[in-house]
Amino acid sequence: MTTNENNFQAIISHAKEYGFVFQSSEIYDGLSAVYDYGPYGSELKKNIKDYWWRSMTQFHENIVGIDAAIFMHPTTWKASGHVDNFSDPMIDNKDSNKRYRVDHLIEGYAEELTAQGKEKESEELITEMDRLLAAEDFTALKKLLEQHKISCAVSGTCNWTDIRQFNLMFSTQVGSVTEESDTIYLRPETAQGIFVNFLNVQKTARMKIPFGIAQIGKAFRNEIVARQFIFRMREFEQMEMQFFIRPGTQAQWFEYWKKTRLDWHLSLGIPADKYRYHNHVKLAHYADAALDIEYEFPFGFKEVEGIHSRTDFDLKSHQAYSGKKMQYFDNEINQNYIPYVIETSIGLDRMFLLIMSHAYEEETITKEDGSTDSRSVLHFPALLAPVKLAVLPLTKKDGLPEIARDLMNDCKTAFRCFYEEKDAIGKRYRRQDAIGTPFCVTIDHQTKEDQTVTIRYRDSMKQERVPLDKVKQLVQQAVA
Repeated sequence: MTTNENNFQAIISHAKEYGFVFQSSEIYDGLSAVYDYGPYGSELKKNIKDYWWRSMTQFHENIVGIDAAIFMHPTTWKASGHVDNFSDPMIDNKDSNKRYRVDHLIEGYAEELTAQGKEKESEELITEMDRLLAAEDFTALKKLLEQHKISCAVSGTCNWTDIRQFNLMFSTQVGSVTEESDTIYLRPETAQGIFVNFLNVQKTARMKIPFGIAQIGKAFRNEIVARQFIFRMREFEQMEMQFFIRPGTQAQWFEYWKKTRLDWHLSLGIPADKYRYHNHVKLAHYADAALDIEYEFPFGFKEVEGIHSRTDFDLKSHQAYSGKKMQYFDNEINQNYIPYVIETSIGLDRMFLLIMSHAYEEETITKEDGSTDSRSVLHFPALLAPVKLAVLPLTKKDGLPEIARDLMNDCKTAFRCFYEEKDAIGKRYRRQDAIGTPFCVTIDHQTKEDQTVTIRYRDSMKQERVPLDKVKQLVQQAVA
């Protein structure tokens, strides 16, 4: 196992041990590729959502938000192309009867080549795979598997069926009687809820082109091989924004959002060399340009966010299927047209994993006497940290808890705090390091004398005395 693989397994273990992510239905041995977010994970996830939402709707005067339903009229997915085109090439192993996504098999083998120091061979393999997928040359893709002797993880054999397409949408029935019920789908993306509400939003919010509609919501995809922890799941959350523009301006707006969205990632203090752009070789049926913003996870560079120029495909298609005009009258040019769209779509769960991966560190500490100690620490940006401040009375007596409670009550209206009296102060610091709390305040006997406290900074472990009445302001400035 490589160092990066070890690191990734440590992150997964840490996420469970400290209440960030649990396997769904774990008492029943879990449900594959479905996860629950624990006490600190749900807080971190909410903070990421809030930061994205503010950056879209609060910082842009021409972007508003909606919250569309998960269930939609089934014709929606016919119009969007999902019924006919939302498929992945799959292959079955005849000996194990296990089904795989072809690109996952090849990518997994490419990762093995990289781990063996064969980076060039790995890159060539991925390039060839992308070319064949773009051409939908499934015969050549199967030969690629056979040529490299890419085998089933269960049977160990290369006894493969032919490759075929498999639709990823979950279907269900709406109606009280099965025989009379209608088949509908759990949405595979949140974008269509925006498109079908285009006119409603444009008119009620009095928006003028260019303008955007943002949404955060659950989506569902029947991934056959879901892997890499929460990176690829069957139930996940998206943060999407559809930006409606005048036809012919899509190239400049594509470049604008490409840069703007990367700047958003970098604003969290993550180094630029951890990111890269990846242009799509095969464009989706609705796009005339597309790229991914990729982050270097412990398992390699992978997509976190997509920027797509969707042309007028969606609105035009919904107009054709619904019989309702989806046009906008542009007063500036005195013309009716169906707007073009630039989409920014980020996976919230992937962003969560990105933040965890970048923040996690197993640190060795050298003490003044030359001995060493270690700690597991999450270096979250302060504004995303699940807990901003830990309030820790040194002892349970002498009036220290009362002072600590007063500080806790004053601060908890402004940001999330944590209070604890149990154990030695060093152990309490370590627990807060492990959940990523940026500030710890210790109330001791000196506090009673001069109204100062010891504040400890997570990343540097530096400690200093500050006035008790300045603690709230200090933390608020850091998390603003």
